[in-house]
Amino acid sequence: KVTVSPDPSSVGSTYAWLGDLTGQGQMIHQKLEPYRAIEDELTFLKPFKSICRIGFRIDPEFGGSKLTWTMNGSLPWFLFFMVSSMKTILSMDFRRGLLMLKDLLEKGSIPSQSTVHGVVTIPQIRMAGIADTALIHEIGPAMNQAIQTAKSEFARAGLSTSKPPVSVYTRFAIAKQTFDFIAGYEIGEGDRIDPNGPLKVWSTPSNKAFRIEHVGSYHHLGNPWAIANGICRHKKLKQRKEGTFEIYRNEPGRVPDTELRTDIYLPLK
Repeated sequence: KVTVSPDPSSVGSTYAWLGDLTGQGQMIHQKLEPYRAIEDELTFLKPFKSICRIGFRIDPEFGGSKLTWTMNGSLPWFLFFMVSSMKTILSMDFRRGLLMLKDLLEKGSIPSQSTVHGVVTIPQIRMAGIADTALIHEIGPAMNQAIQTAKSEFARAGLSTSKPPVSVYTRFAIAKQTFDFIAGYEIGEGDRIDPNGPLKVWSTPSNKAFRIEHVGSYHHLGNPWAIANGICRHKKLKQRKEGTFEIYRNEPGRVPDTELRTDIYLPLK
């Protein structure tokens, strides 16, 4: 449930929310300088109480605007060990928000639609690709490069790339803000991969997984991931250790970014 003041563009106006997944809280406009700055007080009531100060600063830059989003606050003392993790998680949320705001302002819409399919049964999947590590904000270009390299290696080995590309997240180092991943293509049981070559094999047996489908630009894939992880935490669904993965159902260049289809799977115990 979301409640917004009748005049949301005035000092003292509020935005309040209450929900099972989102918890409870409210935001109050404390300072508004048109085209320059917004300052808000953000209060979380559930799952635990915390008060933060939120700021948006707008600076002219190269014929456009640079928007800086800041958050200052503290966690309860008993959650001190989560400070580093919270900074990483919040930076991911802020990046998602800024990307959506940029598209909304420049294009008039946000090319990102997520459909939750919930828990489904997936068949056995076997793939081969290039293993690499990338910072959170560089994961998209790094995966694209890995898939292109994998495509060349598949051609060299005489393997088919007719099946959809796949990217598997094998490790998330939250303190370093990096992902380990393998990006490539699905392969059949009869396909043989040189264990000493550049292609690495990853597989998962047929099992249950949480599935969410995304339609839209790849740079908004953080949105369905945030939704999927939030629902899994709320429903206390336990994930398996073999990695979460994405399957890309169509190719950039052949369809507009707004029509790119990606299936995201979180394998479950």
